[in-house]
Amino acid sequence: MIDQANIAIESALRTFEAEAGGVSALAAALKSDLGLAFAAATDLIRNAKGRLIVTGLGKSGHIGRKIAATFASTGTPAFFVHAAEASHGDLGMITADDVIMALSWSGEQPEMKNLITYAKRFRIPLIAMTAERDSTLGKAADVALVQPKAREACPHNLAPTTSSLMQLALGDGLAIALLEGRGFTSVDFSVLHPGGKLGALLKYTRDLMHSGDAIPLKPLGTKMSEALVEMTSKGFGCVGVTDGQGNLVGIVTDGDLRRHMRPDLMTARVDDVMTPHPKTIGRDLLAGEALEILNSSKITALIVTEGKKPVGIVHLHDLLRAGVA
Repeated sequence: MIDQANIAIESALRTFEAEAGGVSALAAALKSDLGLAFAAATDLIRNAKGRLIVTGLGKSGHIGRKIAATFASTGTPAFFVHAAEASHGDLGMITADDVIMALSWSGEQPEMKNLITYAKRFRIPLIAMTAERDSTLGKAADVALVQPKAREACPHNLAPTTSSLMQLALGDGLAIALLEGRGFTSVDFSVLHPGGKLGALLKYTRDLMHSGDAIPLKPLGTKMSEALVEMTSKGFGCVGVTDGQGNLVGIVTDGDLRRHMRPDLMTARVDDVMTPHPKTIGRDLLAGEALEILNSSKITALIVTEGKKPVGIVHLHDLLRAGVA
C-alpha cells in the first residue's frame, strides 16, 4: 500500500514538474517574441466596441469556456462559442463589433474553417492562441499568440495536460492585464459576484453592522461599573468611549479589563482604563477587508465611524453568519 502511494505521488510530482516547465517556457516567451503579440491582443480586446468571443474544440474548448468566464467576471464582456456549433447557427451570436479569440494547439481543426471565413468576411478581428505559427489558424489571425512547444505531462506525450495549462495561464494573463489596465476595482468586482462566499466577502460594512442603540457606548467620566453593564448587555465584548461632541476617543475591551484588574476597578473611570484611538472602519469598507483587519489586529469587533462619530459596530460573528469568514 505504501509503495503504491509513493508511486502515485511520484507520478503527480512528475506531472507538476512538466506543467511548471510549460508555464516557465510561456513566461520566457512572453519576455521575447510573444510579448508584442500579447500587447497587440490586449489592445484589440480593450478597444472592441462589442465583446470578446472565445472559441475552441475539445480540451481547448473546455479551457476556452473558463477563459471566457474569467474575462466576463473581471470586467471584459465575453462568452464562449463552440467552434463546431458556430457552423450550425451560432455564428449569428458574433457581431462585427466583436473580437474573436480562437484556441487550437495545432491550429488545424477543420471545424475552425467556417469561423475563420466568417471573421474575414465581416472584418472581425481574430486572435489565435496556438503553438503553430504557420498553421491555418495562425496564418489567418490578425494577432497570433504563438505558445512555445512543451512536452505534455502525459507519459505518451498525447493527452493535453501541459498545453491546456499553458492556454489557461495565457488567458488569465490577458484577463488580468485588461483588469489592471482599466482600473477594475474590488467594488466593480462585487457588482459581478453577488453570490456565494465571494459575494459575502464583497458585501459592505454597512450591510452587516449594528447601529443605533445596539452600539455599546459610554461618555468620558463614566464609572467602570456602568461601562461593564453596557459591555455585557450589548454583547460585543467592548464599549466605545465618546467625548462631549460625540466623537469616539477610546474603547474598553475584555483585554483592557484583564490588564487593569485591581480591587478598585469598578469605581475607576473609563478614561483610566480605555485604549485611546481605537481601530475603526468606514461604512463603505468591504466585508473581506474588515475581516482582514480583525484577523491581523487579533480583535473581534470594530466600531464603524463617519468622521470621528460612531455609527455602527461589526463583530466577527456577524461576518461568520454572513459567510465571510
